[in-house]
Amino acid sequence: MRSIWNGAISFGLVSIPVKLMNATENHSISFRQIHTEDGGRIRYRKVCELEEKEVPASEIGKGFEDADGSLIPITDEDLAVLPLPTAKTIEIVAFVPASSIDPLQMDAAYYLSANGVPATKPYTLLREALKRSQKVALAKFALRGRERLGMLRVVDEVIAMHGLLWPDEIRGPEGVAPQTEVTVREAELDLADALMNTLGEVELSSLHDDYRAAMEQLIAAKVEGGVLPEAAPDEGEGKVIDLMAALEGSVRAAQEARGEAGGAGEKVAGVTPIKGRNRAASAPKAAGAKKSTSAAAKKTAAKKATSAKSAKSAATKKSATKKTAAAQKTAAAQKTAAAKKSAPKKATPRKRTSA
Repeated sequence: MRSIWNGAISFGLVSIPVKLMNATENHSISFRQIHTEDGGRIRYRKVCELEEKEVPASEIGKGFEDADGSLIPITDEDLAVLPLPTAKTIEIVAFVPASSIDPLQMDAAYYLSANGVPATKPYTLLREALKRSQKVALAKFALRGRERLGMLRVVDEVIAMHGLLWPDEIRGPEGVAPQTEVTVREAELDLADALMNTLGEVELSSLHDDYRAAMEQLIAAKVEGGVLPEAAPDEGEGKVIDLMAALEGSVRAAQEARGEAGGAGEKVAGVTPIKGRNRAASAPKAAGAKKSTSAAAKKTAAKKATSAKSAKSAATKKSATKKTAAAQKTAAAQKTAAAKKSAPKKATPRKRTSA
């Protein structure tokens, strides 16, 4: 890899000569501007607005535009005398946990390589110290005419540096979040969790740029005069959808893609139908419930009728028993009276009178 900057890492009193190389590359397909009438290339020419003529690169310098529109020339000699210790030095200012770095600050990525054999020992020392501490180094460095913030960490056996945006370069999220208050149900969260668990993890190396592949196919077809690819079907972006149905369908699709679900008609694990959503499915249940209620009512009425009949029978029997007892008592009284009437009377003894 070609180095884009040479300098040193300042680690306390230790200086580590290093070379800086880009850790990323851009694979995007670039286009040129052309004249649609004849296909001619459109080019930009750098013209001095005072002389109205094209200026070669050797005569082009830097200038700062003041508030009144005037331009103040800034030469390379002016930049060279700036009191900037990070012009040729990556100055480590602190060691912090990686979790303390906001991913929003992440910018370009670079590899740092030891520049020469004498730099190998201190380079390895810093690398192993970062590994053992499980921290990252915050540093300041200057690149392409401005001072930047950087984060040093270990990637495999190499020290990598991520350019960081300054904290005041990060915009706040005010006004970005939805302004309408929305309530999310537990059932919706459960389905979202099921979808997340089904999608699971992925090997980043398996992901690729589908747009670039389609663009390459289009260009090849244009060159060879072949059939141009067809446009992708409209996915209905922006339409109002049934969130629950979309979540359930997403879970099923993800499970089928991973081979976790069977063919048509088989139950998909992890998807629980939501009560009250399908009226057509609940109608037979309601009819069955109504039928059961009617049968129960008839059975209850029959029980009540039987109880009433039993009570009436018991009352009749009790009344008959009372009548029989009364008749028996009357007969016994009549018999006793007759017996007393027919019995012989005893003679009453006369009283003796004295002479």
